[in-house]
Parts: sequence; C-alpha cells; structure tokens
Amino acid sequence: MSAVVPSREPSSPRIIRAEGEQPLFAPGDRVRITVRFPVGHYRVPIYLRGRTGSVEKVIEPVGIDNEEEGFGRNAGTKRHYYRVAIPLSELWPGYAGSYRDALHVEIFETWLERN
Repeated sequence: MSAVVPSREPSSPRIIRAEGEQPLFAPGDRVRITVRFPVGHYRVPIYLRGRTGSVEKVIEPVGIDNEEEGFGRNAGTKRHYYRVAIPLSELWPGYAGSYRDALHVEIFETWLERN
C-alpha cells in the first residue's frame, strides 16, 4: 500500500512513498491494541492487548519490525512505533487515582488499530 504525496514544488514529479514511510496514526488518534496470541516472544504484554488509549507521539525514524525479523521473516520491512497513553482506569477497573494517570508505552504499528 503506497500513498501518493504531492510535491511542494509544482514543477517536480509526484513523490510515491513506500509502504511504511508514512505513519498510519497521528498524535491524538484513539487506538486499540489488537488481541492476538502469536507463538513465540512478542513485545506487547498480554495485559495491554485489547486496551484503548491515545497516540502521544510518532517515534521517528521508522524501525524494522523486530518481531518478524527475530523469526527470520520480514526482509527489512520498516514501520512506525508510537508512544501510546493508556489510562490506568482502562487497566485497573475501579482505579481511584486521577483520570489523567496513564501508562505510557511504545507500541509497534502492526499492533494498533483505530478505535
């Protein structure tokens, strides 16, 4: 999937970005961490799967999908990491602290979906 991004200069050709070069999410976007149980070691703790939060930051530059790379798959595909704030009340029902309290975690793009 590639996105055509118009150049800033009218006389230059249109730039076609490769898959993964443009972040799928932006700060402020509401996201849900997908629920999957792949075999092997993966970098999203089970207690975070299925939880919702909001993107705080897009981590640059893009990174190699180390989960796939670790199993000899991937061939260097790059995607973004995102810093996501998950309200503590989302993790612990009945949490009595401030509604602003959150867990801040960096999550790879393949684990996120729009909420």
